[in-house]
Amino acid sequence: MRRVMAAVAAEAPVSSGSGSGPVSPMRTEFAFELPRGYVDDNGEVHRSGVMRLATARDELVPLRDDRVRENSAYLTVVLLARVIVRIGSVTDVHVGVVENLFASDLAFLQDMYRRVNSEGHTRAAVACPSCGSGFEVDVAGGRLGES
Repeated sequence: MRRVMAAVAAEAPVSSGSGSGPVSPMRTEFAFELPRGYVDDNGEVHRSGVMRLATARDELVPLRDDRVRENSAYLTVVLLARVIVRIGSVTDVHVGVVENLFASDLAFLQDMYRRVNSEGHTRAAVACPSCGSGFEVDVAGGRLGES
C-alpha cells in the first residue's frame, strides 16, 4: 500500500496567530524533469515527475529489506521507489522502475532527494562562468524556455 501525501493548498496565507504575519503552507511535493527519462516496456519516454518529502518511516522501512542488507547501495533504489509519486504517466513507481532508470537520472534523483529532504528546496546557487555573477537555479528542471 502506497501512502500519498498531497501538498497543502491554501487560497490565502494562513496566520500563525503570533502576529508575525502570514505563514506559507508547507510544500510536500516537488516536480522534476529527468535529464534522460524513464523508458517503459512500450518504449515510451517519461521525463516529468513528482517526488514527495520522505517520512521517517520511508527511511526506516528499507533498512529491513533483505536486498538492502545484502547490498547497502540498494538503499537508494528502495528509498526512491517509496518517495517518487509518478514519472510521466507511470504512477506505480516501484523498485523495478527505479532499477531501469539511466544512471544520470538516478544520480539526479538522489541529489534532488537530498536537497528536498535536507534543505527543503530544489534550488542551487551557481555562478556565471563568463562574468562570475551569482544566481539561483531550480535543479528540479523544467522545459526549455521556461523560467
